[in-house]
Amino acid sequence: MTHTHDHVEGPYSNTDPYDIPTREALERDAKEIIARYPKARSALLPMLHLVQSVDGHITQRGIDLCAELLGITPAQVTGVATFYTQYKREPVGEYHVGVCINTLCAVMGGDQIWSELSEHVGVGHDEVTPDGTVSLERIECNAACDFAPVMTVNWEFFDDMTPEKAKQLVDDLRAGRPVVPSRGPDSLCSWKQACRVLAGFPDGRAHEGVQAGPQSLRGLELAIERGWTAPDPDADRERPDEPVRPEEVSDPPPNEPGKPIGGEVKPGSQEGTNR
Repeated sequence: MTHTHDHVEGPYSNTDPYDIPTREALERDAKEIIARYPKARSALLPMLHLVQSVDGHITQRGIDLCAELLGITPAQVTGVATFYTQYKREPVGEYHVGVCINTLCAVMGGDQIWSELSEHVGVGHDEVTPDGTVSLERIECNAACDFAPVMTVNWEFFDDMTPEKAKQLVDDLRAGRPVVPSRGPDSLCSWKQACRVLAGFPDGRAHEGVQAGPQSLRGLELAIERGWTAPDPDADRERPDEPVRPEEVSDPPPNEPGKPIGGEVKPGSQEGTNR
């Protein structure tokens, strides 16, 4: 797919319908997404990223579109959209900056980075600067502990950060100066473009830049130097009986709360409890 949606022309409210060209493009993309799954409703997560790539956040019209195309209710879509923090219910900046404040990053200075950066930019958690360029988020874990303290911009990594480096990074973003992530692509895309990639439409840049930093590779290097190998997973290990046989799992699951689950279920299982 070559078409992109980086902005929607003109002002609109959360409930305004999509204009015809945007709606047609969304339906084409949605058809491609839904085709990846055996059941349409399984496509909800990438579909939410898709509508976010157009609107910049999860709007009511995006929720309604997902519900319509997937054959589920707006309430079900809303329940998912409000559960995952990558889906934003309010507009964010063109560059969404995350500061990890979880245990290791905090110990290594993440809390200090957040405090100084938030004061420097003048916005707090999930707030955006008046010019719409930058928003900030406190991240519970960036899954990059070996590079702590870590920040992200539109989900690209910036490793081994300090308060000074963090403030310079945001200043560069707001001034339009080139910024290069520590790992990954050679430049940053916009927030909406990142959402489109998360929807499952690669931008062809997955192999740019550094893929794995030296900290991540150190264990592998030691294993090669010392001739270490992983143990055979099946050696001297009892094979337990399969705890749940395929015929004991209901199929399909219920489509609506309160409706009975079809098929036989194992007593005491979660499915049995639901039933």
